[in-house]
Amino acid sequence: MVYDDNVVRRLKRIEGQVRGVLRMMEEGKDCKDVVAQLSAVRSAADKAMAFIVAINLEQCILEEKEKGNDTGKLVQEAVNLLVRSH
Repeated sequence: MVYDDNVVRRLKRIEGQVRGVLRMMEEGKDCKDVVAQLSAVRSAADKAMAFIVAINLEQCILEEKEKGNDTGKLVQEAVNLLVRSH
């Protein structure tokens, strides 16, 4: 699978958020502020995973349709992948 620049930008943003959380911890920031930032990191990671799965699913469905195959199993696998990630 080829990952586009959008996915890379999302992950770099997450990387920056994680560095920010580490800096907050090093500076002894309040627990609730650290947890709030970690929650933002988790949300961003969830969105990145969903985006990656959606793009991959779209590509796989197109390939399977070209072959004349059923795509229901692919959709179920994508849903299971997202459910397991939580």
